[in-house]
Amino acid sequence: MIKATNQRYVALDVLRGMTVAGMILVNNPGSWGHIFPPLKHAPWSGCTPTDLVFPFFLFCVGVAMAFSFAKYGDSINKESSRKLVVRGLLIFAVGLALNMFPFYPTSRNPELSFGENYLIWLQNIRIFGVLQRIGLCYILGGFLALWLKRPKRILLGIAAVTILHWLILWIFGGEPGWSTLEGNIASKIDIALVGESHVYRGFGIPFDPEGLLGVLSGAGTVLLGYFIGQLIRSSESKINAVAKLYTIALICLGLGRIWNVWLPINKPLWTGSYVIYTGGWAIMLFAFFIYCIDIKGKERYFTPFKAMGMNPLFAFVMAGVLVKLLGRVITWTNAEGVKISALSWLYKNCCVSIFGNNEYASLMHALIMVAIFLVMCMILYRKKIFIKI
Repeated sequence: MIKATNQRYVALDVLRGMTVAGMILVNNPGSWGHIFPPLKHAPWSGCTPTDLVFPFFLFCVGVAMAFSFAKYGDSINKESSRKLVVRGLLIFAVGLALNMFPFYPTSRNPELSFGENYLIWLQNIRIFGVLQRIGLCYILGGFLALWLKRPKRILLGIAAVTILHWLILWIFGGEPGWSTLEGNIASKIDIALVGESHVYRGFGIPFDPEGLLGVLSGAGTVLLGYFIGQLIRSSESKINAVAKLYTIALICLGLGRIWNVWLPINKPLWTGSYVIYTGGWAIMLFAFFIYCIDIKGKERYFTPFKAMGMNPLFAFVMAGVLVKLLGRVITWTNAEGVKISALSWLYKNCCVSIFGNNEYASLMHALIMVAIFLVMCMILYRKKIFIKI
């Protein structure tokens, strides 16, 4: 049993808020054709700063779980099981609803009736997504964490789920290779489960980077966060916790790079090397924030991110809703007969008019989106409104 302490780590709220801000930033460029390289995902294998954002959030989920489930005795019982299943499924449902928003086809075939267009739209809704991955990893990672309990067993659990994930990819993969876009087994599992029309097509072929198989290794990221949460809960002082975290971070970074020789660091497949490597960066940044905020008392400099970190679901979901409203719902046809969305109009008149149609204008648009939700979260924070599932 891990001894609970009364120490609160504001650094966790800040890291979570900064992660959500990062999600909004990389998801909302003004132009997908003009993005600075660090704000792009690696084409397949590899890791850019953008590829760190999602695992950072799952890491935060695991750390928070180590504190929140202390009231359930860090064990699987009726209350903790209900919390895991209900909350996980609700997060999944919110993600699916976000995929479906605004709940009707915004582009329609004029030769078909509304009912026929609606049926086609329903048949092509993407089932998986970021929130769906978070919800499923929350359930699986949570049950594993509460079942394994002890830190050494948690580490064994991380090794088990990541190696099992690797073996599934390796054994069942096909041509031209088990770790390739065309040959991986993950896409075949998703297509068999939900159908090709419900799978993400951003890679040019049906493949979902938030599909089902990645939940297994994604649970490893949650477990790593849970392990770190246990460690800082049981530390006698925060400065000692920081020293331990930096050591663990360096070990993870080294192990991730070494494992990359045999198992590529790959976000779309969420490989075990990716879990360990990105976990190392998450631990290091968490340790840095603990030192700056919880030890040195520099919290006021990070208040906007703390506010967003205390309303992360609200910020992420509402950012998605706003973008769809401005980009798909609020549209009009100009004098030349060209359909224009409110989002493209704002980008052209607020960003391109200043910088030209380039990476700087695209970045400015993304920063405006982040600023909007930082301000909204600050308002909620000052009114002590925290929206949770």
